[in-house]
Amino acid sequence: MGHNGRLRAGVVGAGHMGQYHVLVYAELPDVELVGVVDIDGERAQAVAGRYETRAFTDHRELIGRVDVASVAVPTEEHARVAHDLLEAGVSVLVEKPMAPTLEEAGGLFAVANRTGAILHVGHVERFNGAVDELKQLVTSPILIESRRLGPFVPRVQKDTVVMDLMIHDIDIVLGLVDSPPVRLAAQGASVHSGVADVATVQIRFASGAVATITASRATEEKIRTLAITQPDAYIVLDYTEQDIHIFKRAAQEYTMNRGSIRYRRASFVEHLKVHRDNPLKLEIQHLLGAVRRRRAGERVALAERDDLRSLGMALEIERMIRDGVPEIAWHEPLA
Repeated sequence: MGHNGRLRAGVVGAGHMGQYHVLVYAELPDVELVGVVDIDGERAQAVAGRYETRAFTDHRELIGRVDVASVAVPTEEHARVAHDLLEAGVSVLVEKPMAPTLEEAGGLFAVANRTGAILHVGHVERFNGAVDELKQLVTSPILIESRRLGPFVPRVQKDTVVMDLMIHDIDIVLGLVDSPPVRLAAQGASVHSGVADVATVQIRFASGAVATITASRATEEKIRTLAITQPDAYIVLDYTEQDIHIFKRAAQEYTMNRGSIRYRRASFVEHLKVHRDNPLKLEIQHLLGAVRRRRAGERVALAERDDLRSLGMALEIERMIRDGVPEIAWHEPLA
């Protein structure tokens, strides 16, 4: 720990995503931003210079210098970099997907559990204020429709749209429905890259609930919505606006008029504006809080089951689309 109890932090990967992490650490008063790492030394230097911190070209140079680090390197390097840091006892926020296989992902949690470091996977939508609010409202979902669509961004073409975008929604949907998934159907197509750029998935749950999740990076408008049908209400969440509309059926009203009865069916809408805070900032504060609590001797549970469950389903959907398997029975992998 740095002087006056400030946690020392570093960011590995000074690209698009990494720069957001750097900005958050630099702004937090109880954090000392120790350094920025990028294999491209000039890029590391440029970002570090903006925030008056040090530039490094190897993530291992952070070992012994930091308490926590964000890992925002290209996906194929996530596991290797996170592994080195966790092994040295550094707590890590690794961007999703954390690893290319469930075995490697489980291995990272095993290292964290052994060294006492905190491992947090970057499911930033869990920290969206509206998602939090939604959890209180969803009691008996019948139909869930999730759409995350947007234009193509060249920097992400190595990952399929499933790992790039849909994994967020798989994570949110599995967290919302209090029942195990039993069937999975998936379709996808490539448009701009060699891998799937659009995908749609149906999940059937043991409760009878059905979820459809659609993701695209070939759509010229940015759409980020989650809609839930319940027996008593229809709830629509907009991630971008961080707000929620609730449509409810009002009680039937009728008026007696000269012996004829008139019925009026009405529905009313409630609009919740959620307190908007930067979800990435909340996520990083969550990690820092966990590190502090563990240092104070408290037991801190990692989200291992949820993280592995979301990754496992995303990997399976990728495989189904790649191999042209339209539907399978789904059994939760036992954690």
